[in-house]
Amino acid sequence: MIDHRKCIGCHACTVACKEENQVPLGTFRTWVKYVEKGAWPHTRRYFSVLRCNHCDDAPCVTICPTVALYRRADGVVDLDGERCIGCKSCMQGCPYDALYIDPNTNTAAKCHYCAHRLEVGLEPACVIVCPERAIIAGDLDDRRTEIARLVACEQVEVRKPEQGTRPKVYYIGAESSALAPALQRPASTYLWGQRPAAEADLVTMVAALHDAGVDGALARPVYDAPHVARPWGWKVGAYLWTKSVAAGALLVAALTGSAWWGTILTITAPAISLLFVLLTTALLVLDLKRPERFLYILSRPNRRSWLVWGAWILIAFGVAATAWLAAGLTGHAIPDLARLPVALLAIATAGYSAFLFGQAEGRDFWQSPLVLPHLIVSAYVAGCAALTIASIAWPGTLPVPGFPRHRALDVDQLLVGPLFLALLAHGALLLMEVLSRHPVRDAALAARLLTHGAYRARFWGGVLVLGTLVPMLALLAAVMLDVLALRALAALLALAGLWLWEDIWVKAGQSIPLS
Repeated sequence: MIDHRKCIGCHACTVACKEENQVPLGTFRTWVKYVEKGAWPHTRRYFSVLRCNHCDDAPCVTICPTVALYRRADGVVDLDGERCIGCKSCMQGCPYDALYIDPNTNTAAKCHYCAHRLEVGLEPACVIVCPERAIIAGDLDDRRTEIARLVACEQVEVRKPEQGTRPKVYYIGAESSALAPALQRPASTYLWGQRPAAEADLVTMVAALHDAGVDGALARPVYDAPHVARPWGWKVGAYLWTKSVAAGALLVAALTGSAWWGTILTITAPAISLLFVLLTTALLVLDLKRPERFLYILSRPNRRSWLVWGAWILIAFGVAATAWLAAGLTGHAIPDLARLPVALLAIATAGYSAFLFGQAEGRDFWQSPLVLPHLIVSAYVAGCAALTIASIAWPGTLPVPGFPRHRALDVDQLLVGPLFLALLAHGALLLMEVLSRHPVRDAALAARLLTHGAYRARFWGGVLVLGTLVPMLALLAAVMLDVLALRALAALLALAGLWLWEDIWVKAGQSIPLS
């Protein structure tokens, strides 16, 4: 419990925590944030002590793929650095911004309630060092303890109760606007320090939305600890794109009738899928802070994490694509009964990321129910576009006994209609995802970054116009004029638009501050 009636904002808890746990320079397990309210000369400064909340239903524990994070019997959420692969998923799952990557070990780290002290009967370092005794620790389930009595008798609050994590850090006498970033107007500068450039650029983007009238802010931060601006960078957006191409190419082949066996759907489609599965895997591994531990996902799995399920799905999909390719190379057609399981596996490959991003509970923009259908539609767009380009680049067909030999452009012409309809669905889902009414303010702010904020040119001009509308018009013109170049242009623009969307979607979701 933090008693803000006593807290003087001295940072003694921060220093004690850093010394006790050897927390590296520039990172924090507990920190003090200052906010100010009012207009001069009627202003007031408030302190808020922020840290891990040791939630009863901790999202970081659920999303961690290697059980590096776990909840002990005494309620402490602890971390085993020897199992951590540095995927940064826990940083996305935590709504309280409590985790960071240790620069010395390249693994996640957080407050562990000084578990090593608890085990020998001592209190956490922050508790014993506080000069005003504003930090109180104890067993909430034991009614005889001071903390249990205070929770029962005093008016207390917790951070972000709407997240449903059941946090176990309680505040007495805290200013609500100091605990909730939604009630603060982001500031790019501080009283006694500079914000890191990436973080300052990020908050400037969000502050512009407040200037445009999307406000509700009651306080202004004037001092805070530095935080990672976006734990997931361009590799995650690129991974979503390469996975869409991989899943989509085989999905299109599986949904096309066996009469088209002997075209590029026989060998080229599974070859494209395998190539982009390899690229997807490479991007996933390269994005890890400890890539040499990648196989921990398989050898030490947390079966509740969709990172683990995604790895298994990708492996199964790679096996299916390899079998399809082997059948094509040996002249054996894929039976119709086998096409449905392959199509379902391709859909799972495209769509599992919706559940992974859903476990990133700290990012409200990623919790939309439209993410799953949008990923599947995007994969179909990517598959049609990739195979269209392939049929134009390699127009030859395979002579397969018992199957008709198609003209060079048959597959290209076959995909015009599906690609057009898939782009239409993609455009509709885009508009629904960003323009629909969002039940959570942070999700609405992220969507507004796409439509009216820093990403508006890339969204409206790049994704919607050049990546969706222009390809649809090019396909219509290609049908009427029978111009091969227009079909190729439409496919290339569709793929470019998908890549741009995945990139800004991942960035916008991480642009709203968590603490």
